[in-house]
Amino acid sequence: MTQEPEQKSPNTELEIDDGTDTIPRRRFLNLAGAGLLTIGFGSLAEGVVGGISEPLNQQVESLIFQPQQPIPEFPITAIEPDKLIVNSFRGTPTINPDAYRLIIDGEVNNPISLSMSDLQKLPFVSMVIRHVCVEGWAAIVQWGGVRLRDLLAIAKPLPETKYVYFYSADGYYESWDLDSVLHPQTLMAYQKNGQHLAPENGAPLRLASPVKLGYKLSKWVTRIQLTSELGEKRGYWEDLGYEWYAGL
Repeated sequence: MTQEPEQKSPNTELEIDDGTDTIPRRRFLNLAGAGLLTIGFGSLAEGVVGGISEPLNQQVESLIFQPQQPIPEFPITAIEPDKLIVNSFRGTPTINPDAYRLIIDGEVNNPISLSMSDLQKLPFVSMVIRHVCVEGWAAIVQWGGVRLRDLLAIAKPLPETKYVYFYSADGYYESWDLDSVLHPQTLMAYQKNGQHLAPENGAPLRLASPVKLGYKLSKWVTRIQLTSELGEKRGYWEDLGYEWYAGL
């Protein structure tokens, strides 16, 4: 089956001011990682490669990422209901939705614990985006839920907050940069394609966003922790060698 051409976001390519060329975003990152952008980007490359307190990919990609720039979405008719593959590393956990609570804590002024009823009272957002897996497949999906930045506005992060950890009921864990968390299309989703989220797809609550690869989009999220520093553990797959930033 032929996959539909991928709809590119405004930051997919980096313009090089020679009047002719564009470098695809991931090619740019590969060059930066190899130290090949010194010519023409001397001070930029030196500053990026010289930093050791944050992941290299974050420093480079954050220069390109536009935190408030919406990613173009797809029409409802483009949804691919059979293409979203179910991946998990310990199977689907059993969660009682009536007893479920989402905890948001860490470096915040107002730690909160929200039930599904609480979450569903917040402004509802729906989006049709492409879910991209590092394994090489993709699916256009409609997600519905609450903007993560709306939840953080309730928790009131401290000024020094830079990172956000996500902990799941199956033991999976992830961490994101704060800018990506606050992107207007980063959701805590409880609907998929207009229906209640199925357990195997992350119910009762999962991450959904067009700005990160699929392994960053945690399912069965039970706790969100804000912090000013990344810990030794940064993500289940990242701790096994996967890229930390994993931006699209």
